[in-house]
Amino acid sequence: MSYTLNVNGTPRTVDVPGDMPLLWVLRDVLELKGAKFGCGIGQCGACTVQRNGTAIRSCTVPVSAAAGTSIKTIEGLSPDGGTTLHPLQQVWDELDVPQCGYCQSGQIMRAAALLDKNPRPTDADIDNAMSGNLCRCATYTRIRAAVRKAATLTGTPTSPAGQPGDSNR
Repeated sequence: MSYTLNVNGTPRTVDVPGDMPLLWVLRDVLELKGAKFGCGIGQCGACTVQRNGTAIRSCTVPVSAAAGTSIKTIEGLSPDGGTTLHPLQQVWDELDVPQCGYCQSGQIMRAAALLDKNPRPTDADIDNAMSGNLCRCATYTRIRAAVRKAATLTGTPTSPAGQPGDSNR
């Protein structure tokens, strides 16, 4: 059966079984390799992408449930299609967040969804939003620091003292 998805701003039609996981459509049919296969049961977050701005586990979402929606992958996170990095991608590199890197596209996509909804997250907000994405290398403190710093680069209002963020960071 044919399904049309809006992937990274481009309508894409795929002819696949309706129960095929979105992850495999992205990776095997559309050749977008950023989302990774981790556990296959939606527990680790390596396959995280955004559907209509919400972070989802693409390994557990059938393509039929994603049809007609807007899907954003790590390949589409850049605001101009790849020339300029998203602030999260910039600080991930600057702060040396990844060790092995396997989970990082899922981490970044989850963090981007958080910052889109909450541009001034507290550490508790960050920890809560990121808690479902596992990192076997345990770079969680660097992930939190990167999300915090990216928030200052995404148009976050400054505090009354003129410093980015707030005293909770």
